[in-house]
Amino acid sequence: MLKTPKEYIDGVLNGDRLALAKTITLIESTLPSHQDMARTIVDSLLPHTGKGTRLGITGVPGAGKSTYIESFGTMLTELGHRVAVLAIDPSSIRSGGSILGDKTRMEKLAVDKNAFIRPSPSSGTLGGVGRKTRESMLVCEAAGYDVVIIETVGVGQSETTVASMVDFFLVLMIAGAGDELQGIKKGVLEVADAIVINKADGDNIQKAELARKEYRTALHMLMQFSPSWTPPVLTCSAIEKIGLKKIWETIQEHRQKLTASGEIEKKRRDQALDWMAFLLDEGFRQWFYTNPRVKAALPGLKAEVEKGTTSPTAAADILLGFLDGRHLKGC
Repeated sequence: MLKTPKEYIDGVLNGDRLALAKTITLIESTLPSHQDMARTIVDSLLPHTGKGTRLGITGVPGAGKSTYIESFGTMLTELGHRVAVLAIDPSSIRSGGSILGDKTRMEKLAVDKNAFIRPSPSSGTLGGVGRKTRESMLVCEAAGYDVVIIETVGVGQSETTVASMVDFFLVLMIAGAGDELQGIKKGVLEVADAIVINKADGDNIQKAELARKEYRTALHMLMQFSPSWTPPVLTCSAIEKIGLKKIWETIQEHRQKLTASGEIEKKRRDQALDWMAFLLDEGFRQWFYTNPRVKAALPGLKAEVEKGTTSPTAAADILLGFLDGRHLKGC
């Protein structure tokens, strides 16, 4: 039973999988005492992070993300890498429950001694991205996992959030599903470092090649964000394990080019500052709504705004005034 921060830290640095799992559980806990301990642990582990490859993977429904990640992750462990998968699960809005089925969907990778799979409930956080995913990623790096994969739940706002914490963002697509730009948004294309057309096997090979050309044309219409990198469009078959090595070579080429230009280092610095700003916004929001005066006045003001007897601007001004003392007299 781990009790002190040092026990957690030593366990993680020694590559103890149980200690790693318990540390992530601590990070995900909402108990103030657990949060305080988690901060101490993560701060101590920071010097042991940053050397691995951080990879975000998303995709449209039916793109075969789980199959792809299992095949890709297994290939990496066979090449001598240690792979951690942080899979963000959709949580129930009402109950907060989560499917947590990734280990059953990645049976081979789940029992690989050089792989670690951690399903994490999104808990209603922005776009389904777990609030503590970034800290969990850092802990996995400290535990010696040199490739950390973050899997997201579909295509949307959560994808741009994940893209803001990884080195390489891969969008998984399929061909032959009608409109070849199905389910994908411009914002996701803009943050993609590569698009991969999965299921390029059997009778689907020609369709995949056609889709590859269409996605390549779509990417060329967007502004290029890195002077060192033009996002490619690749094809693969996760089931047949075709094209996976080419994708890994592409990820390595991306890292080499952006490391040489200094972009990776700057990108990670910017990501750390963005994450701090995100946590501040989230913290201020929580702090605001737990203020006793705000909690007491909010229901009445909501009712007045709904009836039209108080304007939204006036109501917001009253609530914000509780925080700076403008409305303390007579309260």
